[in-house]
Amino acid sequence: MSHPLLTAPIGHSLLRLAGPTTALMVVQIFVAVAETWYVGRLGRDALAGLALVFPFMALMLNVANGGMGGGVASAMARALGAGRTEDARALVLHALVVGLAIGVGFTAFALTLAPSVYGLMGGKGNALAQALALSNLWFAGAALAWVSSFFAALLRGSGDSATPARYGLLASLVYVPLSGVLALGGAGWSGLGIQGVAIASLVATTLALVLQARSLWRGRLGFTPRLTGIRLQGRLFGEILKVGIMGSVTSITGNLTAILVTGLIGSFGTAALAGYGIGVRLEYMVAPLAFGIGTGLTTLVGVAAGAGDWRRANKVAWIGSLISFVTIGAIGWMVALLPEAWARLFTAEPQVIAASVAYITRVAPFYCMFGLGLTLYFASQGAGRMMTPLVASLVRQGIVTVCGWLAVERLGLGLHGVFAVLAAGMFVYGCLIAGPLLIRPWRSRR
Repeated sequence: MSHPLLTAPIGHSLLRLAGPTTALMVVQIFVAVAETWYVGRLGRDALAGLALVFPFMALMLNVANGGMGGGVASAMARALGAGRTEDARALVLHALVVGLAIGVGFTAFALTLAPSVYGLMGGKGNALAQALALSNLWFAGAALAWVSSFFAALLRGSGDSATPARYGLLASLVYVPLSGVLALGGAGWSGLGIQGVAIASLVATTLALVLQARSLWRGRLGFTPRLTGIRLQGRLFGEILKVGIMGSVTSITGNLTAILVTGLIGSFGTAALAGYGIGVRLEYMVAPLAFGIGTGLTTLVGVAAGAGDWRRANKVAWIGSLISFVTIGAIGWMVALLPEAWARLFTAEPQVIAASVAYITRVAPFYCMFGLGLTLYFASQGAGRMMTPLVASLVRQGIVTVCGWLAVERLGLGLHGVFAVLAAGMFVYGCLIAGPLLIRPWRSRR
């Protein structure tokens, strides 16, 4: 019996799968705005501290939800598309093992190596102290975040994107007011500062994890998972890791690029670092829209690939990626036309605003290409074809790091030169992912 997603209209299926997650990602944009506003009220040093830690926070979340999470969703979708129900049942335990192991690794990094890395990125004085206050608490719950992300990925891979989106919305509704109260205080209480943001995140993550686990064990995957009586198999770990590792390398490469750029900008001082943090946060806000659309593509393409229907897989990929191109491009241009208004949402300091405006006017117009490439990256996860996105990410990193260094150290172009290089990297990234698929669509390897 064929999977229902193989015969349902593509538009309707994409709306049903991508719609809830994309709606949640829109909510996450407002969550990120609120979070940055709270930190902005704590002062320049807090904003700079957030700018130091945020690339690593985004790295973990991108890998957990997009890289390895995409591997989990893809493995589940391909297993169900091929009718391998017992493999699908066993994948739950395998995903749990992988998530716990990697989460513990991120906590260890935060407690041992992160302080030195933040220092190398330009963190010093109170800005570094703010970064460590946020980092130590936030990464203490890394294992919880990984397991929660994987449970959501399992649900999406089974074709149920509404359940994780609903619980994500509930967690966001808890996080926004709680982080504001804990960070800024009220009624005569001064609050916990930037640590309040981290504590609120731990509470919201735990809530989402508990609700998702309850849904899995109530049969939302189409079966009831088991953690006992299942033998761990290298083959099933491979189902997750062969897509997840390459996807993670792609995510890591993108975030490493952000970390290296942060280091370059840190050399221009705390105001430049804070302004860049406000500007680049817009990039991290629109990326979830590509994630929302892309996760729907991971499932639809994965089911089609599992059934050997490559014509449908290619058609799905292009429809979703073009939607992302238009939507994210429109947001980028809207903000690029009013950059100072965006910056003033978070700060009133002229130097910080100037740095933020410089970033937005040069980079935001190219978000359309970033969205196109990122959405096709998720579609590639479903197809199990990750080499092209990996190469595109490596090329983008090479352009940004090498040319960014040349712009600062050899050509003396300053911040404006670094931001122009970032824009060029986005353009090339989108072209290198979309171009090969246009020339040579996915097909069976047999």
